Amino acid sequence: MLLRDVVRDLEYELIKGSLDVEVSGVAYDSREVRAGSIFVAISGFTVDGHRYISNAIESGATVIVIEHHVDISDDVTVIRTEDTRNALALIAANYYGRPTEQMNLIGITGTNGKTSITYFIQAIYEQARRSIGVIGTIGTLIGGELRKNKNTTPESLNLQQIFAEMMDAGIMNCVMEVSSHALSLDRVAYCAFDTAVFTNLTPDHLELHHSMDEYFSAKARLFEMAKDVNVINADDPYGRRLIDRAVTYEAKVVTYGIEQQADVWAEAIELTADYTTYTAHTPVGSIEVKVYLPGMIYVYNSLAAIAAACMNGISLPDIKAGVESVRGIKGRLEVVYQDEDYRVIVDFAHTEDSLEKAISAIRPFTRGRVIVVFGVYAAPGELGLSKRQGMGKVAARLADLSIVTSDNPKEQDPAAIIEDVVAAIEREGGSYEAIIDREEAIRHAVAVCAPGDCILIAGKGHETTQIIGKKEIPFNEAELVRELFAR
Repeated sequence: MLLRDVVRDLEYELIKGSLDVEVSGVAYDSREVRAGSIFVAISGFTVDGHRYISNAIESGATVIVIEHHVDISDDVTVIRTEDTRNALALIAANYYGRPTEQMNLIGITGTNGKTSITYFIQAIYEQARRSIGVIGTIGTLIGGELRKNKNTTPESLNLQQIFAEMMDAGIMNCVMEVSSHALSLDRVAYCAFDTAVFTNLTPDHLELHHSMDEYFSAKARLFEMAKDVNVINADDPYGRRLIDRAVTYEAKVVTYGIEQQADVWAEAIELTADYTTYTAHTPVGSIEVKVYLPGMIYVYNSLAAIAAACMNGISLPDIKAGVESVRGIKGRLEVVYQDEDYRVIVDFAHTEDSLEKAISAIRPFTRGRVIVVFGVYAAPGELGLSKRQGMGKVAARLADLSIVTSDNPKEQDPAAIIEDVVAAIEREGGSYEAIIDREEAIRHAVAVCAPGDCILIAGKGHETTQIIGKKEIPFNEAELVRELFAR
């Protein structure tokens, strides 16, 4: 492929070399450069790709894209642009033939609920016999093959490659989780979204966005990008702000909710310990739905999927059958052990809002105590402190016993993180124990639980590793729980 085709629509300055050179690949990591590659030097949070230009050239790069001046004497083509991160997204889209312009792309964003909505939409599309790929927290699914993702939303180059692979496999639809990081860092720039879905907004990732207004603005970018439909939660305060903003965008606004007037809404909601039933009303009719996941959060998440599917022309019978085929989502209120006396649930809840919703879903159907094992992942400064205090307050208010432990402390002091959480629990008068080692904390929860109690292990969900320092250590909570009860 000629370089001039790869940089189509890019604003740049040709520093040296020619646009009429053949390129055989694109890389932003010098270790992944091969002969004939374009190397895009990105200034990251901890590593500046401009420092590795000589390594890239040694590995065979023939084109270098930079955003600030670098002396390059080698016989290569050099292009300078204002923002190499954005340039990477455009170059990747061009290199892979702009695959999203040829497929139906559904993007889901919000603090909580993204993963379960992708599961519901995937199931609905499969019921309707429409091929669909999935990109998100659990991984990337192409033709039944699941691959692990480094991030919820992969880097732009990897993302465009995934879309191209889906197209090659004959997959014409894709549903993906779109993180605020991905929107802020241009990972999804030049993706042609047809439908965008908004779940909710609660404090999270403020170490990147600094304020809720910045966080909201990052999420709102997705809805400017959508071409056909913006599906928005009318019951969420930030959802209502987004509705007011989105009426000026290109895509049609379709709302969903329970409390506020909405285009798609639920009524006659019946909650049980194992499933929820309700009537979903849509612009094209109503259906009785049974969701095999407990709690109001899954009424909202399934309703969002119903709204998106309905607006994409899928029939109500297929929507109903698709939603009802989802019999569990890994790490989302997942019952990992249950008998007549005990119940242990693993959930990804890692914000105060998601922790509150998880405990609230469990509480009405627990005869004894709700014992919550949780930690707070490493987040710096005052924003991290605010998150730790917020989760401590929720646990103190809603749990009978909190066992505060480590999540992914990374290079922070886990004892200091726990101390902040514990201080909030004490101020609220909650009952707690603090155990730094997460495995020991789970063992202790199992040891102290009595018949009728329910243990909620929150924070890691589907994850099977724990990051301590710079090491990623294998750690499977579900397997540990089953082993403990088997003994």
